[in-house]
Amino acid sequence: MNCESAKGQLIDLLSNQVSVTERAILEAHLTNCPDCQAELEATRQLWGMMGNVPVPEPGEKVRTRFYAMLESVQIEEAKKRRRSWKSILRRMKRLLTPELAVRVAYSLALVLIGLAGGYWLSAQKAPVYEEQISALDTQVKEMRQTVLLSLLENQSATERLRAVEYTKDIEHADEQVVEALLSTLNNDSNVNVRLVTLEALAELAADPKVREGLVHSIVKQDSPLVQSALADVMVKLQEKRSVKPFRELLRQEGINDFVKVKIEQSIKDLT
Repeated sequence: MNCESAKGQLIDLLSNQVSVTERAILEAHLTNCPDCQAELEATRQLWGMMGNVPVPEPGEKVRTRFYAMLESVQIEEAKKRRRSWKSILRRMKRLLTPELAVRVAYSLALVLIGLAGGYWLSAQKAPVYEEQISALDTQVKEMRQTVLLSLLENQSATERLRAVEYTKDIEHADEQVVEALLSTLNNDSNVNVRLVTLEALAELAADPKVREGLVHSIVKQDSPLVQSALADVMVKLQEKRSVKPFRELLRQEGINDFVKVKIEQSIKDLT
């Protein structure tokens, strides 16, 4: 990330409108860039000053004028609707001759007969179609999971990223997929792949095994970006079991200063 991109996201950072991955990348950049740190502080001060700007109170006659204007608009719209209906009725009277009425009635009868016949035929075949659709849906889900597992073993980081993206189409990941994602989070050589995998696992956090795996993953991470992103995820999930591994991480030598501050704040938020 360069300074131009970082400065363009400062407002989103202050208003909590950035994703976990974007926040981690942005905060890592701020750690090593004094200019962007100064820009962030100036933006934060401006943000605070804007919050203190008094909101002008509406005058006493605003409500009366608003309702008067609203009433005039409603009256005008009602007049337009009445004129429109009168115009339609006049046209129908000119067009609706006895011969045309018979043709319209005959056409409507044919349409109703066709609809009734189609409904009856579809009702007879519905159970068969439902079984076929259910079987096909199961096959598609199994195929997606097979492709996901295969791509996670690919040597290309791009293909592994594609594999993680497939989790968005999987409503309920099975145990094998969860284990593969956790293994990728803990062992993948590419930091971007690990960050995207963390986001995918956070979406599956309703699964107790996913939560437990995320907690165990904390002490296995050596990237400041992933450590910071994990801290955000644990606070978002309010996973109090993460406090102990975070404290273990703080005792490790060489931990990034920014990450250290981040983890200390996360521990406070969780306790």
